[in-house]
Amino acid sequence: MLNPFTAPLGFSNPHIQTLWPSAFRPGIKLQRQRERIDTEDNDFFDVDWYGAGQRGVVILLHGLTGSSQSHYILGLQRVLADAGYRVAAINFRGCSGESNLKAGSYHAGFIDDIDQLYQLVRMRYRDLPVYSVGFSLGGNMMLKWLAEKASNLQIEAAMAVSVPYCLASCADRVDQGFSKVYRYHLISAMKQQIAEKKRYFAQQGINDELARLNALGDLRKVRSFWQFDHQVVAALNGFDDVHDYYAQSSSLGYLKNIQLDTLLINALDDPFMSRSVLPKEHELGKNMRLINPENGGHVGFMMKQQGRLAYWLESLALCFLNQPR
Repeated sequence: MLNPFTAPLGFSNPHIQTLWPSAFRPGIKLQRQRERIDTEDNDFFDVDWYGAGQRGVVILLHGLTGSSQSHYILGLQRVLADAGYRVAAINFRGCSGESNLKAGSYHAGFIDDIDQLYQLVRMRYRDLPVYSVGFSLGGNMMLKWLAEKASNLQIEAAMAVSVPYCLASCADRVDQGFSKVYRYHLISAMKQQIAEKKRYFAQQGINDELARLNALGDLRKVRSFWQFDHQVVAALNGFDDVHDYYAQSSSLGYLKNIQLDTLLINALDDPFMSRSVLPKEHELGKNMRLINPENGGHVGFMMKQQGRLAYWLESLALCFLNQPR
């Protein structure tokens, strides 16, 4: 296994670790192939493929309001492809720069599209091993999927990064201190997405789905995840309320059912969650390993390598996936 993570001098602050990569990391340009996948409920999601190696297929899952363009997806996709993997970076519904066709898009417990992509990969590359790596909310979705579909999956290994294992506790955490900045940014982005979707549905005459969005009411006073997830996510996805949504979708209660080799990485200073949400040993599946560096922020983990900033998660993922099994 790779050396433990150590934040370089001046980069131990969790907010620097969290914000610096998305703000200052040089852009990564990859010549990827986009594939549109139609779903059984008459919607779609997009997948960006990169790499043509025979070492295996890796499915990458982004976080809330992210996409296949997120820096951590692009960076890992490049590293894995260079090492001989084929890499499929999903864009959850509505995240590829184009509105999807349903009032709902994705949420912390929505696993249908992940499973559809996996089935496509398994059918197309029958002789290659399959792996998955999920970040933040995408990691929560991945873990729930691995647990619920355990008997039907042929996955070699999985890695989950900065996962909000207990959604209710994480919703409370981002109501505190500087984390309110992240909360404001994420909720503003989601409200903007809904506004854009309303305009698109009106232009395209998708009136039934537009009516579902209009029925959500005025979202201008929504400030917290508790409010947004109650008024929007629970209402659009058939949950009784926000408590029902959090209870059914939090991955913490599913971990015991995951038997494959799984690596869980969470920094102890992650500003999106408190230490209390991290899984205890007795809550883990038998082949799960938990790595909790003191620093690293949320999907940060910047380190120094040969005098330059580098990204520990990419080296860790490559080392982990390359292990003989």
